[in-house]
Amino acid sequence: MPPNTPLSPAHDLATNNGNKVTLYWLTTAVGAVLFVTFQLFFYVNDFVRAQGATPAITFEPDVLWMFSAFYGSWIVTVLLALIGTRTAQRVVLVLGSLLVVLNTLGGISDGLRDGWHVTFSAVFFISLPGVFAIAVTWRHIKSKGNDHVDE
Repeated sequence: MPPNTPLSPAHDLATNNGNKVTLYWLTTAVGAVLFVTFQLFFYVNDFVRAQGATPAITFEPDVLWMFSAFYGSWIVTVLLALIGTRTAQRVVLVLGSLLVVLNTLGGISDGLRDGWHVTFSAVFFISLPGVFAIAVTWRHIKSKGNDHVDE
């Protein structure tokens, strides 16, 4: 028997499900970063097209810090999902769901101001993978076969 063989098929399944949950949340986090990147490109494109006629958006340092903290909290969700315990999964479900809802609502409100393409980007890059991540996390928490994963 090779030394790297898992102890049992149930152990292998539990490990893969935990990694699957983490991968879904990582995909959602990358989607949030893509959304913000595209939103900035859309704004710069509109600014250049209007030849500077639109007002430039400026932010105070405190506001910029909050943006980085808000979008940086996605990594906390991914790291907690990587832990894999039921308690960590519950925290991931709450925190991740909150981030998905807040990011989507922010994208929709920006889309109402800047155009439908921003709203579509928010729904496509954040909501779509977020719904899958929430569903997979919920299913992983409710599964009965992984009791040995608890703390």
